Amino acid sequence: MKPLAITAVALKRFIRERSNLFFVFIMPIGIIILIGAQFGGGQTPRLGVYLPSDAGAVGQAIVTELEATPAIDVVPVASAEALRDGVALGTVALGLEIPAGLTARLDAGESPDVTIVAPVGGAVGPYEALINHAIAGASEGTAAVRFAVARGATAAAAAAAVATVTPNIPTIAVASSVEGQSLFAGMQSGFQLGATSQLILFMFVTGLTGAAALIQARRYGVTLRMMGTPTRPSEIILGEGLGRLAVVLVQGLYIIAVTAIVFGVAWGSMLAAALILLAFGAVATGAAMLFGALFSNDQQAAGVGVMVGLGVSALGGAMVPYEIFPAAMQTVAQFTPHYWALDAFAEIQRRGGGVADILPQLGVLAAYAAVLLGLATLRMRATLGRAIA
Repeated sequence: MKPLAITAVALKRFIRERSNLFFVFIMPIGIIILIGAQFGGGQTPRLGVYLPSDAGAVGQAIVTELEATPAIDVVPVASAEALRDGVALGTVALGLEIPAGLTARLDAGESPDVTIVAPVGGAVGPYEALINHAIAGASEGTAAVRFAVARGATAAAAAAAVATVTPNIPTIAVASSVEGQSLFAGMQSGFQLGATSQLILFMFVTGLTGAAALIQARRYGVTLRMMGTPTRPSEIILGEGLGRLAVVLVQGLYIIAVTAIVFGVAWGSMLAAALILLAFGAVATGAAMLFGALFSNDQQAAGVGVMVGLGVSALGGAMVPYEIFPAAMQTVAQFTPHYWALDAFAEIQRRGGGVADILPQLGVLAAYAAVLLGLATLRMRATLGRAIA
């Protein structure tokens, strides 16, 4: 069980460095929040509506028309003051104040104002068009009654005629079609896109920066002292590798749990997600072990690791979605493990795939991990051999 003891020591060294906790647990969630907010988080804009109890049939018809509009989410508000407070505090994107006695005032020939309450610097135009459409649809019957009354009809007769004629008036239906294919079909929100990309990005960068710990262990004589005990080089390599794998897997599970609970990100089949984490975690571990064996200066290894990690992540689509890359760049992206990990997550998150559907991606990731771990093992054996000599 010597490899597990070495793994435990590696984890203790990691936890004692408080900056690691920030970069592993806090920073990824912060960036996910920024990306989710940038892409809207998948939320429908909230329209606060104050409807007085005496607004009558027209007031209620306006609210009904707005509630039937899928582009906004109608939020009833108890008073005009609460409506203004909600807009000022940002709990609703915009407010609509329906005047008291609206129906009675229309019947009396008045033209009351419906007030739109907007925040400072807020965009009113798109919402105003929806509100005007709802008001027009709700009040067209009243306008017809007023027109008939102005020409000598009684209000009751005019209302009865409008109720009889309106259902039979021909209308023009608007049909819409969508051409092309959505690049992110099945994506529930901007948080989902950010969570997946940052999961892959930070697992890889965290793995690479962990190479510094391997170098420090050699520089401080920890590895040499272990070699002075009945511990084989293979056990040291296995223990250090398991330590790096444990760190990146804990980080990956943490990001998945937080984004699922706080932001409602759907990760699809959890078994498939776990296999992707394990395969990509092995890739990150192999890269860390290789860097730890190639470099002799821990600060140099950490700096180069961050640059390489960010560069490869950018090429693989973990910073900008690879779906929007030009065709040539998408071909280049396929030479990175990030592309295959992101493609596997897209399969289970957006297309409802399972383990069988991501076997090709898992195979590529396993190949990457095998090559990196193999090269790292050969290099580490040579390095440890020189340390003994």
